[in-house]
Amino acid sequence: MASGSAIRGSRVGAGPMGEAERGDAAPRVLISYWCANGHETRPSFAAEAAQDAPETWDCPRCGFPGGQDQANPPSPVRNEPYKTHLAYVKERRTEEDGAALLDEALAALRARRGR
Repeated sequence: MASGSAIRGSRVGAGPMGEAERGDAAPRVLISYWCANGHETRPSFAAEAAQDAPETWDCPRCGFPGGQDQANPPSPVRNEPYKTHLAYVKERRTEEDGAALLDEALAALRARRGR
């Protein structure tokens, strides 16, 4: 059995919401974007801001970027693979630098043990 304190037939945002209460809707413009897979996306923008619309728009179906030129859609972004710490170290140091650092660290360690 439902409690008597609930207001029946209403929900958040319910009520007579017409243009008179919300104001007039801004004029809208639909702009088409096409991705490399041929998907078309048509987001709407305010007419006065249509000239400032972004050049690319991410496709909601495949995630590729879409452009306004259907014949020449932008190419998908190539993600760099994950690099390990060792890969970053090898970018900064040559094999010779690494060998010299290792020899120096081993010499310091051996000097400590020799005390």
